[in-house]
Amino acid sequence: MSMTAFVFPGQGSQRVGMGRALAERHQDLLDSYYRVADEAVGFPLTELCWNGPAEELRVMPVTQPAVFLTSVVTHEVLREHGVVPDVVAGHSLGEFAAMVAAGVLDWIDGLRLVRLRGELMDAVNREIPGSMGAVVGVGAAELEGLCARAAADTGEVVEIANHNDHRQIVVAGQTGGVARLLELAEQAGAQRVLTLDVGGSAHCSLLSGIEPEFRRAIEELDLRDPVIPVISAVTAAPVRTAGEAAACLWRQFTGRVRWTGTVEALTTAGVGRFVEVGPGRTLSKLCGRLAPAAEAYRTNDVEHVDRVVEALGTARRLGAWT
Repeated sequence: MSMTAFVFPGQGSQRVGMGRALAERHQDLLDSYYRVADEAVGFPLTELCWNGPAEELRVMPVTQPAVFLTSVVTHEVLREHGVVPDVVAGHSLGEFAAMVAAGVLDWIDGLRLVRLRGELMDAVNREIPGSMGAVVGVGAAELEGLCARAAADTGEVVEIANHNDHRQIVVAGQTGGVARLLELAEQAGAQRVLTLDVGGSAHCSLLSGIEPEFRRAIEELDLRDPVIPVISAVTAAPVRTAGEAAACLWRQFTGRVRWTGTVEALTTAGVGRFVEVGPGRTLSKLCGRLAPAAEAYRTNDVEHVDRVVEALGTARRLGAWT
């Protein structure tokens, strides 16, 4: 039997109502996670997750802890039903939930970190308005050239941020630069371009100024070596120590998300099942395209959680990470 990877989604996967039905079924989550989270962040995170409004849920200091909390809670429900991973990975923000699943980070510390992460990124976006856009059907080398041209045309930063799969690449930067890049990509024959609903920029040089503060916040925590293997999307390589985990987490601000390489590393190691753990379904689709021979599951509602439990809850974990 091939190995199972849990993959955790990032910003953009949020939606009003996420996690509510699962918590209604598992009432113990209210005391063990949701009420604790509300107190830790100092605002009604549970209410925003379950009832919105969508506009407020989209603000980075809310979005990031909301997605993180939903992923951590979903992971706990799966664990209670005997569904456990052989290896974990996370897309951008999702890497924090992956580190919790791997035993690197306590979940409450992770929640506070992603709250700070959202605040720092939001502050940058207020000072230098940014955005992100997806381009389908233009290769990385050509898109690099188009980014340079868009930057020259506008005088604004625009850079490749995510390698999501072999066809989809995400760019980030200042709003005008990203808009110009999307125009140029469309003119160059892109199959599709769109602006992403993430509330600002990420994974680009605009965020270099906030790295030191976030790095200090991470260094104050008691991180541990992984007890479950982790592949970092910053490096598309294994994380073997607490120090390596810390470096990957703070390097996210300016580092690209190497999701294509991450999935390739997972499949090379023997992963044949991907479970997207949290509110999204983007990663299960990406993994399905990048590894078409693998099984891909999502857990963004209780029906899909039930399917995962039915399919994998009694499966024995076989295989060894090398």
